[in-house]
Amino acid sequence: MSDRLLVSTRKGLFTAGRRAGRWGIVKTEFLGDNVSLTLTDPRDGRHYAALDHGHFGVKLHRSTADGWEEIAAPAYPPKPEGHEETDMWGRPLAWSTARIWALTAGGRDEPGVLWCGTLPGGLFVSKDHGASWDIVRALWEHPRRRNWMGGGADLPGIHSIIVDPANSSRVWVAVSTGGIWFTDDHGTSWSQRGEGMRAEHVPPELAHDPIAQDVHCLVQCPTAIHRMWVQHHNGIFVSSDEGRTFREITGVDPSTFGFPVAVHPGDPDTAWFVPEIKDERRIPVGGRLVVTRTRDGGKTFETLFRGLPQEHAYDVVYRHALALDATGNRLAFGSTTGGLWVSEDQGDSWTEVSHTLPPVYAVRFA
Repeated sequence: MSDRLLVSTRKGLFTAGRRAGRWGIVKTEFLGDNVSLTLTDPRDGRHYAALDHGHFGVKLHRSTADGWEEIAAPAYPPKPEGHEETDMWGRPLAWSTARIWALTAGGRDEPGVLWCGTLPGGLFVSKDHGASWDIVRALWEHPRRRNWMGGGADLPGIHSIIVDPANSSRVWVAVSTGGIWFTDDHGTSWSQRGEGMRAEHVPPELAHDPIAQDVHCLVQCPTAIHRMWVQHHNGIFVSSDEGRTFREITGVDPSTFGFPVAVHPGDPDTAWFVPEIKDERRIPVGGRLVVTRTRDGGKTFETLFRGLPQEHAYDVVYRHALALDATGNRLAFGSTTGGLWVSEDQGDSWTEVSHTLPPVYAVRFA
């Protein structure tokens, strides 16, 4: 099991470690800077950190033997002369990187390849460990890309990227709001997936259009790639055919709304969620922070809360802030109120690591 966590927050990157059976914060980096996401490449152990410097833009860093080095950040191509494009509010849409929202390593058969998802919806690929990036033009120039609407960030963004562990040319990406897209030729062509999901925020005739789906998080079981789980704005959905079709799961207490989802690496029927009240409130139901878990593909759910605050808890857990280690036994999550918890037993019980961190954006085992 992994004994280290990388915790991305509004005010720096924090490393949590397990020593003598106890978890604690053991290191701080980029202190005071907005760190939105990290990636630990399982092929070579390198770490990548995405920073948002506001007025000074988005930066990307890669670990070295004695620290970090800045590397190229994904950059959009210039707009063609005379090209006009607006966002969901009718404002001009800038072709520039507003946020790095997804970082994923390529397959073991393609060392050096990284994938990056951004706001306002560009997918990028690097073939040299992030030293340079190319936009995936077939997706950016797809005629339906301009129908992507965006979610809470107002801009469309790619937040989930999955590379088939057995075939690196097969990649899935999820867009908020724009649904699930799939390529089987390493990005040369793309098709839409996600039949069976529904959206409540669009006109009824568009509710089941795959492109209208506000997918909050998409995950795939690496040892059973047919099984994919989605935490959606309108609930929980599961697929048994690699995302072609989905089945909605209803009747889950205390809620089917949330942002993150994690699936067990060896058991496609086991998945975890962090539920909240939907839409305007965005807080745990009844002020109780809980995690829900299914072990039977969504037929039944358990509510897990031992060690978590059960009154006056107003923690929101973002889509990248729930992590599962490679064994499927150790979980961790962080919240917008600066809480960080770890479970050693698949969520049956939780230990608080800290409740005084800055707002947590992402948590990853390293």
